Amino acid sequence: MLDIGISTSRKVELQNITALVQGKVALSGVRDGWCYLFVPHTTAALTINEQADPDVVRDIIAQLERMVPEGGDYRHLEGNSAAHIKSSLVGCSHLLAIAGGKLVLGTWQGIFFCEFDGPRSRRLRLKIVPERE
Repeated sequence: MLDIGISTSRKVELQNITALVQGKVALSGVRDGWCYLFVPHTTAALTINEQADPDVVRDIIAQLERMVPEGGDYRHLEGNSAAHIKSSLVGCSHLLAIAGGKLVLGTWQGIFFCEFDGPRSRRLRLKIVPERE
């Protein structure tokens, strides 16, 4: 298992990590198999979505804020309940296929690390498993 550091710079951001993950897949030498991604944080998440138009990321962040506003009526004493809820809604893991040494993603898809309680130093756990024949 690889433990990759991710630094975030804003309270809420979606950071495109597609090239980072693809680079780790290439270094592994695995031609066909699986790439498991996991975020071990309760106020961060992972999503796969469009990477061609940055307005998609802006829209996702704006809609999550409308659904789960920072100033909601929350009881959690640390003051970051909205971040915990957003993380739960988005999710903390993904399993991606590897074919021909590359991640299997749709034409417009990218992998995004989602920060909801930053800025912080975070971790992404990545496991690459070759396909058994």
